[in-house]
Amino acid sequence: MSDSKLSFKDMCAKFDVTPRTLRYYEYIELLAPERQGRSRFYGAREVARMELVMRGRRFGFSLEECRQWLQIYDRDGTETQMQVFLGMADRQLIALAEQQQQLDEAVRELKELRAQTAARLAQSD
Repeated sequence: MSDSKLSFKDMCAKFDVTPRTLRYYEYIELLAPERQGRSRFYGAREVARMELVMRGRRFGFSLEECRQWLQIYDRDGTETQMQVFLGMADRQLIALAEQQQQLDEAVRELKELRAQTAARLAQSD
């Protein structure tokens, strides 16, 4: 076995995920490690796929979106995958902009409420 392969434990540590999470990612076919008896080993392909999944999750993509996107690469290749990614990224950028607007509004309202409360508290002293 090549030194470039990670054990199950090493894969969990590398990506700071629980064993349950890693098993689930295998179950939903995001990852397909090599098996030797009961042991699992992750090569460069699986590490790269996990990096993409983790990045996708950070950007707010669902696991199903990540799974489908990875399948496109396996089935249709890089160019098709990149074209699909552009559409996914555009949709997610719109969603994140809406979330950012909602957060900005919540922060503004909370600051106003805090200032009002502090003013009332100062008046009662």
